[in-house]
Amino acid sequence: MTDARRIDIALNPDVEIDAALVAGGLGLEVGEFRELMEQRRITVLCERGTGEDAGLYRATFYHGARRLRLVVDATGTPVAHPTATHPR
Repeated sequence: MTDARRIDIALNPDVEIDAALVAGGLGLEVGEFRELMEQRRITVLCERGTGEDAGLYRATFYHGARRLRLVVDATGTPVAHPTATHPR
């Protein structure tokens, strides 16, 4: 294949997000949040920004029907208001 293009991907960037921020956004206590993470009952999708969003990460945490989405910088500091979805 002669039209192949190289895509540079940083493997496993270290981005840490405050557990209290995520737990609160999911309607959980921090201890409960940590326990559910250890049990893999909370899942996370982390996306790395490109172009004008380079250096930013969008982390989406899922627990049952609840979802919390955060946009953070490389230090884990939120740069936008979190968005949460909870069942009614």
